[in-house]
Amino acid sequence: MPPERRGQHLRSTRVRDMPALSEERIAGKFTTKEDDFPRRAKDSDRRAPSSGSGARGAADPWTILKLLQWAHGHFKTHAMDQPRTDAEVLLSHALGLARVDLYLQYDRPLEKKELAIFKELVKRRLQREPVAYIVGAKGFWTLDLEVTPDVLIPRPETELVVEAALEVIPAAEAEIPFTVLDLGTGSGAVVLALARERNGHRFFGVDSSFRAVRLARRNAEHYGLHASVGFFQGHWCDALKSRKRCFDVIVSNPPYVRSADLKSLPPEIVQYEPIQALDGGHDGLEAVRAIVAQAPVFLKAGGWLIMEIGHDQGDSVQQLLSSFSAYEAVSVTKDYSGLDRVVRARV
Repeated sequence: MPPERRGQHLRSTRVRDMPALSEERIAGKFTTKEDDFPRRAKDSDRRAPSSGSGARGAADPWTILKLLQWAHGHFKTHAMDQPRTDAEVLLSHALGLARVDLYLQYDRPLEKKELAIFKELVKRRLQREPVAYIVGAKGFWTLDLEVTPDVLIPRPETELVVEAALEVIPAAEAEIPFTVLDLGTGSGAVVLALARERNGHRFFGVDSSFRAVRLARRNAEHYGLHASVGFFQGHWCDALKSRKRCFDVIVSNPPYVRSADLKSLPPEIVQYEPIQALDGGHDGLEAVRAIVAQAPVFLKAGGWLIMEIGHDQGDSVQQLLSSFSAYEAVSVTKDYSGLDRVVRARV
């Protein structure tokens, strides 16, 4: 789930999203600084590159570096949170290059077809479409996952759910493998990260969206995990009624945003991401209550429930769990910003 306010994201070192690159640091030969990027419409460099020609003039072509500078300035003018990173990711996607290659080939002029492709990507970003949906991928843990508007974009703070689950799933293959269930699996981010780290155990993911389940299966196949991870369509535990008392760990990143708070979320979230994966009802705990009530029926004795929660929901969720006699060892883990983020309890 996204945090309720931007700026509260933790940045795990395991996320494979590169930081914005510095020309001086990468190539050691550039003199242009971010403050020198063109910003004003009267500046000729602020004009959008024309796709009718790969050059701005015989002596002044649109090179990779100049396009990065132009896009960075354009995004910054439109108050994008990460203008430089967005420019790098979109241009590397348009050219089929790694981001570091943008600086290794900084003086390469672009063909008019490449300019046209990049210009369309910039237009989409200016409409506040998330970069992950534009390029169709998002890094999470050690994975580069396919994402579409059918699923929530994986967030760095959700890696805390993975870390908490890895603490209780044996690292070595056990005589009796653990069975792990991911409720609301979306792209499969959490369960696939766990399956990749813990060979020899059994994993399942459930989502109410058929398209999400289909996407998660594609991600599993891409990483060769389809034999150890099964996916089902259903509403929380309803798809697994015949599997009572058979799970060692249940993980979930449920909807936890209060309905009234949805309209205050950034347009990248509220206009593009699936609302059903965001809306947690009037107090943000509607889905959490359902999972807390169902989990004891499906967990083995000694099994763990691990969930991501909202930044201010720790006390409420702890009280909810404590109201069920089935749970013990209830605790809340904070993220690197000191905010409530993951709750765990044992049955």
